[in-house]
Amino acid sequence: MSSDKIQWWRTEFGEMEIDAVSSAIRNENVSQGEITKAFEADLAEFIGVEHVIATSSGTAALMMALIAVDVGPGTEVIVPNRTWIATAHAAYLLGAAVVLVDVEKNRPVMSVEAVEAKITKKTRAIIPVHMNGRGVDVPAIMELGKHTGVAVIEDAAQALGSKNHFGRLGAVSDVGCFSLSVAKIISSGQGGFSVTNLKEIADSMRNIRTHGVENTVDADSWNRPGLNFRLTDMQSAIGREQLKKLSNRIKHCKEIYRMYEEGLSCIGRLIPIPVDLDAGEVPIYNEVLCADRDSLVKFLAAKGIETRAFYPDLDYAPYLDQGNSDFPNSRLFGTRGLYLPSGPNQKIEDIKKVIEVIKSGDEKNEW
Repeated sequence: MSSDKIQWWRTEFGEMEIDAVSSAIRNENVSQGEITKAFEADLAEFIGVEHVIATSSGTAALMMALIAVDVGPGTEVIVPNRTWIATAHAAYLLGAAVVLVDVEKNRPVMSVEAVEAKITKKTRAIIPVHMNGRGVDVPAIMELGKHTGVAVIEDAAQALGSKNHFGRLGAVSDVGCFSLSVAKIISSGQGGFSVTNLKEIADSMRNIRTHGVENTVDADSWNRPGLNFRLTDMQSAIGREQLKKLSNRIKHCKEIYRMYEEGLSCIGRLIPIPVDLDAGEVPIYNEVLCADRDSLVKFLAAKGIETRAFYPDLDYAPYLDQGNSDFPNSRLFGTRGLYLPSGPNQKIEDIKKVIEVIKSGDEKNEW
């Protein structure tokens, strides 16, 4: 790898994070403890919710939420066909049937109309996913399920800091689930958390996080099954320092988005996938549709610019058999979607270079 290669994703962990981890270790705050509680309080204040339950990953957050609302064998969970497959795996590994629905025509987020057609007596939960900070119409989805006791769990793994006309993404439904993995706007390396204003669900998730008990020290009975989904104080120490940088990172991601939007507007072969900055949506990734995606990927790679093609539609996973269901809108994004260099610490001069290389290659018909 050349030293001047532009990576598809760029984030940083600096001296403040190093000092925070060192301090945690020196003070014997290693496993889940007081630092994690403080991190949960920080997140609750920022998002504006009553309860935050930190956990080992965004996937674990989803799984704990699903367990808390009694998802299991004999139930169905509705999931969009465009999402990272962890959304489906959380339900699948609990024995539920995963029911996939198509996305909107112009945005790769769950179609409310598609959801309405798939609700049955077995539906136990619906998981709208706020892909790249784009808000799904969660109130409309909650309205669909309110008469049948269907839980709505927001997958906001890519939406920390995003909001739209109905509020902060992840904080509108029964439970919101977030990720703190490396390719997110802030990160603790790995990790995640759930948010809710429902005390009963919050209490359930805290127990599920530690094998069915609130904590291992005071355990005197086994109340319910669970697993070890705990976040360590070392990771939480990193997360607290990263959270302090969130406001500036949001501004930087929006600046990069605007640069791409303006700089590539003259290229008809590239179609930006819209994000509503005015409504408060935060694009942590910069996504375009390109009919000649493979050609563009190879061209940019030869110039030392890394990109990433969108992951495939979920219905291609054979174990998520959807019968004869059709997903025409998903196909467009799955076959043409591309991530251009992104991230909260991507250098502005590198973004300018990417834009100029793409424009030059287009003029010369090199891709």
